[in-house]
Amino acid sequence: MTIAPTIQAGKSDEGTDAAVVVETRAKTRRPPLYKVMLLNDDYTPMEFVVHILERFFGMTHAQAVEIMLTVHKKGLAVVGVFSHEIAETKVTQVMDFARRHQHPLQCTMERE
Repeated sequence: MTIAPTIQAGKSDEGTDAAVVVETRAKTRRPPLYKVMLLNDDYTPMEFVVHILERFFGMTHAQAVEIMLTVHKKGLAVVGVFSHEIAETKVTQVMDFARRHQHPLQCTMERE
């Protein structure tokens, strides 16, 4: 974060030029975003992938089917873009859920 002061020039009571800092504004940068991706495998059922997309990424059934088919045909698909903490949480949730249901589904994240 950088601070950019706003300076207002004027005359002081003694007649000399003076610069007065009136206000400071913080310039903030947006945090980096991370893509969350699902990877294709030969064992995880398509219905399970659709369920994951609906449950953890809030997709409609139609959106989830479309993304699942992209994963199936292209080998991977971006399922969302989030801040680091949220992306990390989504990856962990998906991986834990897949393991509990004994599926080898892989979910990863990378900086955008």
